[in-house]
Amino acid sequence: MPASAAPSAAPSALSRRRLLQAGGASAAVIALGINAPDAVADPPQQAENLFGLGIASGAPRPDGAVLWTRLASEPLAEDGHGGIDPHPVSVRWQVAADAEFSQVLRHGQALAQPELAHAVHPRVEGLEPATEYFYRFLVGPQTSPVGRFRTLPADGAEVESFAFGVVSCQAWYHGNFTAHRHLAAEEELDLVVFAGDYIYEYGITEANLWRQGAEVTAAHAVETETLEQYRLRYSLFKSDPHLQALHARVPAVAIWDDHEVQNDYSGTGSSTGIPEDLFAHRIAVAYRAFYENMPLDVEALPDGPDTDITTGFDVGSLARFSLLDTRQFRDPEPVDEADRQDEQRTMLGTEQEAWISQRLESSPTTWNVLASGVVLAAVSDDRVDMWDGYPAARRRLLEAMGTASNPVVVSGDIHKHVAAEVRADYADPESATIGVELVCTSVASDGDGAKTDKYTEDWLRHEYVTHYDGRRGYLHVRLSPEEMVSSFHVVDWIEADDTAPKQLSVRYTTPVDDPGLIQA
Repeated sequence: MPASAAPSAAPSALSRRRLLQAGGASAAVIALGINAPDAVADPPQQAENLFGLGIASGAPRPDGAVLWTRLASEPLAEDGHGGIDPHPVSVRWQVAADAEFSQVLRHGQALAQPELAHAVHPRVEGLEPATEYFYRFLVGPQTSPVGRFRTLPADGAEVESFAFGVVSCQAWYHGNFTAHRHLAAEEELDLVVFAGDYIYEYGITEANLWRQGAEVTAAHAVETETLEQYRLRYSLFKSDPHLQALHARVPAVAIWDDHEVQNDYSGTGSSTGIPEDLFAHRIAVAYRAFYENMPLDVEALPDGPDTDITTGFDVGSLARFSLLDTRQFRDPEPVDEADRQDEQRTMLGTEQEAWISQRLESSPTTWNVLASGVVLAAVSDDRVDMWDGYPAARRRLLEAMGTASNPVVVSGDIHKHVAAEVRADYADPESATIGVELVCTSVASDGDGAKTDKYTEDWLRHEYVTHYDGRRGYLHVRLSPEEMVSSFHVVDWIEADDTAPKQLSVRYTTPVDDPGLIQA
């Protein structure tokens, strides 16, 4: 069920139903992982560098954000517990107006527990809107790195500009996270959107380990199936210093695609024929590992194989963000063309579809940004894992987008930068342009890549597709009341090392109320 754009309850008033669902952990474990002011638990004995997986903030609001860390003195311990003994650990947090913490404005404590892989998700509240803050965690004598976040502007407030990055598809074993290094250094950056495939489930073997100089143990060579294996996989990916630096720089919001569970799975169905009851367990542990490792509100905590990562927020009167789950509620891939064209087929599920339609139709903001795990634009009928496999559902979404001001879709999945104009009806060549889609290439998946490849012509044959680049990189978007500036950045190599300089692949401006892509 999609989450409301309204702020969720304070930790002390967490939904009893939500806590009782608990996702395999008790209600008490969930609550204490968010707020445990009276808990007393000693730091782990002889454990150094407890913050080996970094820190993060997320789920930003005008009055605060969720803070996250997961204790791990040995991130790659093969049991998935990060080298921490199976005992609770008290984790204090502080928020200050300066990086030196000369004046602590908010502080609290959560309990890192083995049931949640020693992750904590405290939500800090009561802060001023549109204000920069710094945060850190403390365990015994150990202090985490310092992170920063900027609270969102107040509801309806005028906003001069808002800048965000988009990244996707970070197959650690295919290369270095050079894109994260460059994005973290962007002068203007308020938020990062992870658009799916934060991890990959494949076994890491000699055949696919293209990150030169990297080594992994045999525990990584198998496809992830258990909770411990998913935890270990997140630890491997999150051990990257550039990813940690990006998380420390700005708040993150995230959607998933397929590889957080299994390649090309649909709804409750495995792509490899795993019986549904067994696959439900795999979904459940994968979703739980996602919550444990991301700065998410408690609404994203799974209830077995069901969860709710769909959410949204407004950036004053400037922009409304809506984060879509295009994986959990979709129908299976079509069995034939008649099935593909079935008017009843759904990508989002009935409830999420109604939710996004209402958000778009009622939106008061200048821009309306939708994050989708897969590409919306029509490319070819055989790309059935994307919205091309769900044309009726796409038509319904396009109709809803047509009711909103300046809709913008950001997506990933395909490991290529693509810029496209969104048409009201892709079946009608004379159809009007109603918005734009910005498809972000991969951070690392598929290795170095090349500017053009065997898929280039397939995309550029469409008049509404204006750009294609198959190299690795990230997307930087700056919104203002007058225009959107979208910059597609790339690097030439990632397999050898992380030193490749960033290059501008293309930059577009999109004036307000004039949908389209004007090359700058």
